Amino acid sequence: MNSHRFPALRTGMPRIVCSLAYLLPIALAPAVRAHSAAAAPSPSVLWYLQPAYDIMAGALPIGNGRLGGLIAGGLSDERIVLNDDSLWTGDTNPGGDYGKMGSYQKLGEIDIDLPGHDPADGYRRDLDLASATAHVRYRTGGVTYQREYFASRPARVLVARFTADKPAAYSGSIALAGAHSEKTTISGNRLVFSGKLSNGMAYETQLQVIADGGAVHTDGSKVTFDHCNGFILILGAGTSYIMDFAKNYVGGDPHPAISQHVAIASQTSYARLRHDHVADYRSLFDRVSLSLGDSPGDRRALPTDARKILAAQGVDPEMDQLLFQYGRYLMIACSRPGGLPANLQGLWNDSNTPPWDSDYHTDINIQMNYWPAETANLSECALPLFDFVESQVPSWRTQTQAAPEYKRPSGALPTRGFDLRASTNITGGMGWLWIKTANAWLLQSYWEHYAFTGDRDFLRTRAYPLLKEACEFWDDELKTLPDGRLVVAGGWSPEHGPFADGTSFNQELVWDLFTNYLDAGKALGIDADYRARVTSLRAKLLVPKIGRWGQLQEWRDDIDDPNDRHRHTSHLIGVYPGRQFTLRQTPEMIRAAKVSLQHRGNSGDAAEWSFAWRTPLYARMHDGDGAYHQMAQFLAARNSCVNLFGNLSDITPAVVQIDGNFGITAGIAEMLLQSHTGEIELLPALPAAWPSGSVRGLQARGGFQIDETWSRGILTKVTLTSRTGTTCRLRYGAKLVSLSLHPAQSITLDGHLKPLTDTKRVQSERAG
Repeated sequence: MNSHRFPALRTGMPRIVCSLAYLLPIALAPAVRAHSAAAAPSPSVLWYLQPAYDIMAGALPIGNGRLGGLIAGGLSDERIVLNDDSLWTGDTNPGGDYGKMGSYQKLGEIDIDLPGHDPADGYRRDLDLASATAHVRYRTGGVTYQREYFASRPARVLVARFTADKPAAYSGSIALAGAHSEKTTISGNRLVFSGKLSNGMAYETQLQVIADGGAVHTDGSKVTFDHCNGFILILGAGTSYIMDFAKNYVGGDPHPAISQHVAIASQTSYARLRHDHVADYRSLFDRVSLSLGDSPGDRRALPTDARKILAAQGVDPEMDQLLFQYGRYLMIACSRPGGLPANLQGLWNDSNTPPWDSDYHTDINIQMNYWPAETANLSECALPLFDFVESQVPSWRTQTQAAPEYKRPSGALPTRGFDLRASTNITGGMGWLWIKTANAWLLQSYWEHYAFTGDRDFLRTRAYPLLKEACEFWDDELKTLPDGRLVVAGGWSPEHGPFADGTSFNQELVWDLFTNYLDAGKALGIDADYRARVTSLRAKLLVPKIGRWGQLQEWRDDIDDPNDRHRHTSHLIGVYPGRQFTLRQTPEMIRAAKVSLQHRGNSGDAAEWSFAWRTPLYARMHDGDGAYHQMAQFLAARNSCVNLFGNLSDITPAVVQIDGNFGITAGIAEMLLQSHTGEIELLPALPAAWPSGSVRGLQARGGFQIDETWSRGILTKVTLTSRTGTTCRLRYGAKLVSLSLHPAQSITLDGHLKPLTDTKRVQSERAG
């Protein structure tokens, strides 16, 4: 991250904020235990004993991929912050002018005034990952009040229901406020605001109030209600944005669609709205289940904000499960087909001047957001990334081919392909600093999508053309050294160190791009001549070296500082998420990478997402305990600060950034299953902390779904299901078998990889 743009984030005030965030749950813990020990909640629930006093640090997120809400859970004053994924200022800003790039915007908020509800007894709020519903429950004045919130993708609205166990219990008011000084109007019981940003983007929000009994009337810009039994809120919103460069990203008036969505949802029963929402959500979420063992009973009795602190101090398998599934929940909530991809904060933002513009950072962050999409069985959730890239490429191409940074000694500029700067918006604009080979890194997700799903139409029509274009770009741009080796000229190792030729980060990404292109061309059986050209280019690439203290060099020259504690590990991309260096094929490079990783340490400049990246790096080294230690650091306090807020949003260093949540999910998956080497490897980095457990539904390359069960650290059963009908090599330790399955066929094997189901299509191979 470009932290030097926000120097205040690394000085006094954020450290004080973090210290308070760290101490508050500990102070609450004794009372919490006494209150909640009788009923331990499900391990798939985030729950708390107080409202969120800071929206970004404590509110619970809901989302349908495009619309998002942050639920504070206040008693006398409930606040729901609203977001639309496309509400952005800025434009195409040629030349990388930050002032023109703009930023992601807050849409507005719903404020619900409930006089007399504070103080209350028995307060609890939660987010149930199994149903994607948030709740608040408390008792005051002899009445038990309950609320439920969800973001419905089928209905395209946010929904909230307020109920009580006694009639006529609700009196108060509801206000809808925009974040850009809009005027809210009321027609009937529907509140509406609309506006237009400085770049011409039109937007609108509508909130329908459906009261049960009592008296309802309008008071200026509010809906007031007296002695109602309860009420339901239906919110719809949208903008004029479309992902279409040819139309300058400008679509039609959002009003008709919003009005239709709110009207239909308002005429639909709450039970039907909820049923359809849960069914849609669970069609994705239920694909993967994970059990890593039981946690101590005293841990279960703690609310999430207190429990996460203790989890960093000792083993808490159910907390590990929660982190894994929370990342999957967030992806489903903020990245669904038809919408934009997850940005730096996913979908949720309470500011019009968010840190780093809440943009799309291309030197680690947007890529890390999508690391778990394939392995954690959410392939559809990666589609917004591909739609976004393809909508931006025409602008990126134009800017790249006019960039002084790519001017050659002859004065010529690029004529083929595109590259990216470190930060991008949603209308083709780019800001801070060219990240050479960012194109290769983004396109890695394209190849992975095919490798996991086997979708040949996607490979042929979407992935292959961009992979080839990027190869053509580097075919033109690589610099030839006197010894004939090829290097990226003037590259960087994000985000520190000198700009130099042949930086390992750049070399590894070009190798990855060329390899993915070659595999894609071979799979499609096309472009044999150009594949031969790329094969020759790849053979001439400078390969990173092992340096004087045994490290994998970050730069071509051996200048690495063994005391460097930088948060980035950019030079290890060839280990993960790349596949250039593997334990069996290049063990000496893996040993050198581990030396580099160990010297980076667990403190210094490390950020929470740093530990989320280091987790799968250790997993690729088959060091399960090392990977688990990085997970613990993800939860732990550092420099008087915590890495996770109470709502489990990750912190960099005192603001929300979502990539760590996604990265840790990917890391856990990588500890349990790997398939990047041409083999499917079972439990490759199982830590001692998870001696017994099971996982169902992880994905492996080649179109396989994998279920695993283990006990006392030993695999006991595995089931493979082939989606595409392909062969695979299945490995567990030294055991290796070859399998050939028909489409949709499953096979179950024991811990020795011997069939437990009837099949004649298993052949043992010599141990590798």
